[in-house]
Amino acid sequence: MTEIRSPERVLLVAVEMHTGKRHLSTSAAAARDTALAARGEGASAAPALSSSALDVELAEFRELVLSAGGEIVGEIIQRRLQPDPATLIGRGKVEELTGAAAATNASVVLFSHDLSPTQLRNLEEAVPCRVIDRTQLILDIFARHARTREGQLQVELAQLEYMLPRLTGRGSSMSQLGGGIGTRGPGETQLETDRRRIQRRLVHLKEELEGVRRVRSQQRQRRESVPVPAVALVGYTNAGKSTLFNLLTRAGVLESSRMFATLDPKLKAIQLPSRRKILLSDTVGFIRNLPHTLVTSFRATLEEVQRAEVLVHVRDASDPVGEDHKAEVEKVLGELGVLSKPRIEVMNKSDLLDDEELVALANSGALAVSARTGAGVTLLLDRIDQALVADPISSQDFLVPQAEGAVLAALGAGAVLRERNFEGNMVRMSVSGPDSLLKRYRRFWVK
Repeated sequence: MTEIRSPERVLLVAVEMHTGKRHLSTSAAAARDTALAARGEGASAAPALSSSALDVELAEFRELVLSAGGEIVGEIIQRRLQPDPATLIGRGKVEELTGAAAATNASVVLFSHDLSPTQLRNLEEAVPCRVIDRTQLILDIFARHARTREGQLQVELAQLEYMLPRLTGRGSSMSQLGGGIGTRGPGETQLETDRRRIQRRLVHLKEELEGVRRVRSQQRQRRESVPVPAVALVGYTNAGKSTLFNLLTRAGVLESSRMFATLDPKLKAIQLPSRRKILLSDTVGFIRNLPHTLVTSFRATLEEVQRAEVLVHVRDASDPVGEDHKAEVEKVLGELGVLSKPRIEVMNKSDLLDDEELVALANSGALAVSARTGAGVTLLLDRIDQALVADPISSQDFLVPQAEGAVLAALGAGAVLRERNFEGNMVRMSVSGPDSLLKRYRRFWVK
């Protein structure tokens, strides 16, 4: 898989497809309106195209390139009614792209749109440097950030599944006898050899990941033998999930403004205000049009989201396109089949808002939090407490002998003490805490 390194010069190609009618030039629109007026019909000029959506996608694409360590040396924008089957952007734009790549001395051309195997092959033949599409770029970033064995296996699986259909047509470049006229046969032989090798590796990776799933399942069964509910942080990439995770758990995981800084899942036990313990997990961030191969390959990682009792959807309160990002996250959650789970929506980075924006956020009923300053975190923990239903909080009176020190210590550590009185060698206590804990000492209940 092609890897982008810091000294590489990157030329961006942003592609926007319009599904509506073709927009006429000013002169053509004037001629059309004149003809309509001559027939007694009113003019109906087509509205101008809005570039805001493209600007947002292009800004996100730039962030992806910077996260991969690339240096942007130029940008080309192409708008089309439909993709060109051969090159995506059309023959004329390919000529412009070739000249721009040569003029900027670019070593990589990056497309914001996914390329079919045929389009990729044709563009590589026309452009004097390597060509990479959006999915390949995201896979490169994932490969850089994978630290655990599981994460590396998942990235390699996604890379090979992406690469396999794109081997077709590269026979001469992979020929054992070298390139040139008359070497197509040996080239295709090498192509088939590479296909079989990749397919064998895919089978091996899937078996290893199934082993990872079995180990995770065993670990999960051991965790579930003790009723500790799980809560997962989900959200768009760079929404501040890892910073919030560190604030709540003191785990010290990597915090970065780069996209997909967190790839491998992190789990940590924390205690809620009710003294109830939960397992909090930090998961990989989602992104617009997340490649399906990644959703499939990272099934073992995303199982933490599927197993969680409550999802905490972390959003960037300062993001001008936050609603679009929310829709993208819900789209992926729908693919995972977890949209019906209880969700707590957290508007993070509230410290970046001015007073007027904070008032508007409060009036909307949203939970404003700042993972940097800690504002709103206590309220967030209370919300999590209220949302958990598997092990509800209840109140109970106890009458415990002072000699039962282990019972008194367990209730003091795992429940909130409301009232305590000493009656001879007995301790009368009124506590509230997890139902599972209180029932464990039901023999000391005051009827």
